[in-house]
Amino acid sequence: MTLKRLPLVLLLGAAASGSGFARDNSLLARVTVYWAGGGHGSDHYTQQHKSATGLRLQQGHCAVDPRRIPYGSRVVLPDGTNLSAVDTGMAVRNRKAARRSGRTTYERNAIVIDKFFETKRQALAWANSNPPFVNVKVIPPNAPALVKPNLTNSQPIALSPAPATTSAPAISSTERIATTTNASAVGPIGAIVRNPLGRLGR
Repeated sequence: MTLKRLPLVLLLGAAASGSGFARDNSLLARVTVYWAGGGHGSDHYTQQHKSATGLRLQQGHCAVDPRRIPYGSRVVLPDGTNLSAVDTGMAVRNRKAARRSGRTTYERNAIVIDKFFETKRQALAWANSNPPFVNVKVIPPNAPALVKPNLTNSQPIALSPAPATTSAPAISSTERIATTTNASAVGPIGAIVRNPLGRLGR
């Protein structure tokens, strides 16, 4: 690589890493909770189920910093819960909870995700039973959908391609018996076997 191309490669690498997402879209997050049921942890808009994007807030929604996680993204928690990024707030954008409760520099620099609940009881029960800092996976809104294999297909599976049909030379009856006996000892090579999974799950 020539010396002239090195700055261009470094510039492209910095641009790719500066987007806020790691290559596998995994980020350390301080997950906080908020609710619509009133009290501390609920503002006027939240009580009316109003989000920053105009969508009505419901279970499975979360508030994010849209500079780091675009609206419409899916945030996947370690337990497999999918949250939709539809809201934001000042405490989420300035990462107040991460800066206050982080023990290390890595934790203090974590993003904040605020998970929405209908009631204060639900929110605090979830917060008390989950760790404050977790690694989350972020799936952008324009990411292609993953195709899952269909394991319930009951179509026959060919173990090997069927032999081509050619005109066989004439053989005597004793040779034919010996060939048949040997073939049965070898096994069902080239035979069609049914899928052992059958129609599981339907």
